[in-house]
Amino acid sequence: MTPTYSIIGMTCSSCAGKVKAQLEQHENVTSVTVDLEQSEVAVNMRKHVPTKELQNLFGTGGKYSIIEKDLVIQPQEVTEFEEEEKSKLETFKPLLIIFLFITLVSGIASADSPHLDVMKWMRYFMAGFFITFSFFKFLDLGSFVDSYSMYDVLAKKVRNYGYVYPFIELALGIAYLTHFEPAFTYTATLVVMGFSSLGVIQSVLNKKKIKCACLGDVFNLPMTTVTIIEDLLMVAMAAFMLWSL
Repeated sequence: MTPTYSIIGMTCSSCAGKVKAQLEQHENVTSVTVDLEQSEVAVNMRKHVPTKELQNLFGTGGKYSIIEKDLVIQPQEVTEFEEEEKSKLETFKPLLIIFLFITLVSGIASADSPHLDVMKWMRYFMAGFFITFSFFKFLDLGSFVDSYSMYDVLAKKVRNYGYVYPFIELALGIAYLTHFEPAFTYTATLVVMGFSSLGVIQSVLNKKKIKCACLGDVFNLPMTTVTIIEDLLMVAMAAFMLWSL
């Protein structure tokens, strides 16, 4: 018998591998087929295994929940099965804090006079953005590549591009910090961030429930319009600075 289950919390290739490995630990499970796009697994069993036993394989307080695909959940049972819903503020709290810190530090660094040097602030902001975001990707480069290749237009076809991308971000951050060849740096930002935003926009428009790789695998951020705004903000700032030269 091979029943199909929905998996809550499975957002990337790394998650899919973990779910498959954990389910196959059960003595009566012979194989597991994972459908990441549909967030489903088909579990081949020697004999029926209760869903509760399968859930126990993920451990107490695990990030994954398994639900029989055809199970009708009554309103009073929702709290037992559904993933804990977080408010948007709580979900994006790490991203907001990072943006606030970069904004504050950039403002302090560019305040050489009573008047804020807007161009200098934007350069420092872009430097802080690229260096900080590349740092989080380097913490677990493999997991970042798994997530990034789920939606980026180029990384889907050439997986190794995912390994290169954090280095591109780091190089751009250093270029902004050192004011290296501004015209080249701003143009490169337009190309890199503009191209990167294509995959993000496609995923959001197609309403795919996948993990955003902007902060690597450290934070579990969903792909939403917030991610589009983040990318397009970098594009807009680079375009403004290029126009202002």
